[in-house]
Amino acid sequence: MSASKVAIHLINNCLSLKYFDAYMFGSTLKGVGRDIDILIVGPSGRALSSLKEEMLIASRELPLDVLYMLPSEAIQTDFIRQKGCIELTTLAKKR
Repeated sequence: MSASKVAIHLINNCLSLKYFDAYMFGSTLKGVGRDIDILIVGPSGRALSSLKEEMLIASRELPLDVLYMLPSEAIQTDFIRQKGCIELTTLAKKR
């Protein structure tokens, strides 16, 4: 499945994503690899619990490897820039 199709699938099936910044990174962006690396950045709490449940259901269909970070962690590690993460919403537009 292409990166854009994965992004569309996640956006359509994980409704709690609207409360988070969600990115894809890794080999899937290049059309290779076996797992799909996803970064979720946002607050902890009830919305995160809901999202984790939704991602678990999505992982039954897709080989997801999900990393969760607080916004402060993402900033401190510069993870998004260093790993070349692309927002799921951007990928979803690249049909």
